[in-house]
Amino acid sequence: MILRLWRASASPTNPEGYLKHFRTNVAVELKSVDGFLGATLFRQNRPDAIEFLVLTRWASMDAVRAFAGDDTGKAVVEPGAVAVLIDYDDRVQHFQLVEEVKPDREPGAA
Repeated sequence: MILRLWRASASPTNPEGYLKHFRTNVAVELKSVDGFLGATLFRQNRPDAIEFLVLTRWASMDAVRAFAGDDTGKAVVEPGAVAVLIDYDDRVQHFQLVEEVKPDREPGAA
């Protein structure tokens, strides 16, 4: 599995702008790409900005390439995202899963 990491910032005066764009545009597009395994959006509220961390999971670099194109390290930032962000990474990072540890039982299970 490949993890693709991207960061962006939005103004605190528009805290829901990127979240709305992510739900209505990004998630829809990602779901249509073969090899897409899931996405997670994190938000950190700061006094001067709202930072977003987007983690997407992919079956392979070929799947990433199907989404991002030949330059897999170039961020895919749609005009709708640019309109609601004050800063964003032009490049992404990729990590290959080498080991995963899961709990022996479900959280909260007796």
